[in-house]
Amino acid sequence: MLSVIVPVYRNAEFVPRLIAEFTDISATVAERHRMPVEFVFVVDGSPDNSFDLLKAALPEAPFRSQLLLHARNFGSFAAIRTGLRAAKGDYFAVMAADLQEPPDLVITFLDRLVNDVADIVVGVRESRDDPGMTRLSANLFWRFYRRFVLPEIPAGGVDVFGCNQRIRDELLRLEEANTSLVGLVYWLGFRRGEVPYRRRERAHGKSSWTLAKKIDYLLDSVFAFTDLPIRILTVIGLLGFLVAGCLAIFVFAMRLAGQIEAAGYAATIVVITFFGALNTLGVAFIGSYAWRSYENTKRRPLALVRTARSFEGSCDSGVGLVSTGGRS
Repeated sequence: MLSVIVPVYRNAEFVPRLIAEFTDISATVAERHRMPVEFVFVVDGSPDNSFDLLKAALPEAPFRSQLLLHARNFGSFAAIRTGLRAAKGDYFAVMAADLQEPPDLVITFLDRLVNDVADIVVGVRESRDDPGMTRLSANLFWRFYRRFVLPEIPAGGVDVFGCNQRIRDELLRLEEANTSLVGLVYWLGFRRGEVPYRRRERAHGKSSWTLAKKIDYLLDSVFAFTDLPIRILTVIGLLGFLVAGCLAIFVFAMRLAGQIEAAGYAATIVVITFFGALNTLGVAFIGSYAWRSYENTKRRPLALVRTARSFEGSCDSGVGLVSTGGRS
């Protein structure tokens, strides 16, 4: 069985199109691989009526499905974990509910996985039909991500992927809070494959993947997968030490030459302020690592499911999909 995970958050307008697209996918998979498909929709505490629309539509949909509702908004990565944990398949795929990634990527993922070409297959954006500022911010974001966090990640970033059961199980074992699911996928290693695609224009509404969320995600990735802040702080500290040493030698030499009758007030304040700020910055960096370590020791669940429903569908097409109320 194939299980496809798609996060749902503020995607009410997409529900009719989701049902139509997934109906086509289930029929194609049943014909090509003689395999049942299960669609697992995880509504991540969405403030709109996505859950009610799906609850009304899924009993009549021609495919198997699950509908899970989080107790509150836990984030798209937590929703993906919830979908993976509930999924009953042998193969798994993650698909965003805003349909900007072509849903037929799921079929390509499955082809690679069934033929044992790879353990995990990621969708790689070659281009995107987004507004200019969105493309610019996304390109800058992923360029920084590649440079300082994960150099092996594709230039366009990763939002969708498919995997076999071994990868699913290993991902669920990594119950880290405030981390990056994409980073964990690449940290696992195994055999990876890539499928290029063009990201489609968003049909409805505005993306909730805001600049603030991108920054939070980037910081989580930096603190979870690299010691970059510590290395930056070390370099700044060494440079500050050299500057302070040179300034001290200069002041001492000027004093011996009789050019300075008293130590300069301005220089003293500048040095004190610089090293005070440097010390505060260092405490903030170390505190970020300490806080994330402390969060992981609490062992709180990464998400709570309030409601779970299963639907056999109006007819059994033999395909399964998981939908996780995704980033949009």
